Amino acid sequence: MNAAPDRSQASPQCSAQHGGHPVSLVIEGLSKRYGDVPVFSNVDLRVAPGEFIAIVGESGVGKSSLLNCMAALDDWSEGRITHRGVDLGALNEVQRAHWRRAQLGFVFQAFHVLPHLDVAQNVGLPLLLLNRPDPARVAQMLDAVGLHGLGGRLPAQLSGGQLQRVAIARALVHQPSLLLADEPTGNLDPTTAAQVMAVLQQQATGSGAALILVTHSEAAASKAQRVLHLTAQGLQEAPRS
Repeated sequence: MNAAPDRSQASPQCSAQHGGHPVSLVIEGLSKRYGDVPVFSNVDLRVAPGEFIAIVGESGVGKSSLLNCMAALDDWSEGRITHRGVDLGALNEVQRAHWRRAQLGFVFQAFHVLPHLDVAQNVGLPLLLLNRPDPARVAQMLDAVGLHGLGGRLPAQLSGGQLQRVAIARALVHQPSLLLADEPTGNLDPTTAAQVMAVLQQQATGSGAALILVTHSEAAASKAQRVLHLTAQGLQEAPRS
């Protein structure tokens, strides 16, 4: 029996088009249920390369679940997610893992750094998993997020804001085309949160990654090019204050 083809990487020529412009991520009619309980329904979204979108909504409406679907970490009940011409729903678990490894950066609220690895090892992990170790690239990313000279420290020796910068550097070190961030400033004080958001936005823009941010923070959402409100019925353009 032949193995299924690995479609975790699509060429730029395979990217979807919308209105004559390339689209990195396309979500069509996406719905998710737990048993008979709907989480969200009828989600449609198109995100261009380099675009920054914030998704807001009430607690429990399914924002994190939607982000996990975009990352192909969770399954969905109906609809389709396509990234750069790749139908994520058609991939098996191994292919999804390969796609995430090559194409995705994910910034979590809880940082999820590995405590037994130093800062440089944490940041370099995505490159190691891709068999592309690159200490120079790791050092470049640490400089870019303001952690110059801290590569040899353990996570326990860093502040919360520094740990989130480690998470941002790790998410971007392999130059992913899609960057997802789930409440990345939720554990930070307002000043540190603003600094972290500035770094996240600057690095995503510089790499050309499509950035999708889920947040309760009005300050963080205000930095986005588009703010979308998630309800049980789907995504709607949120009014700017």
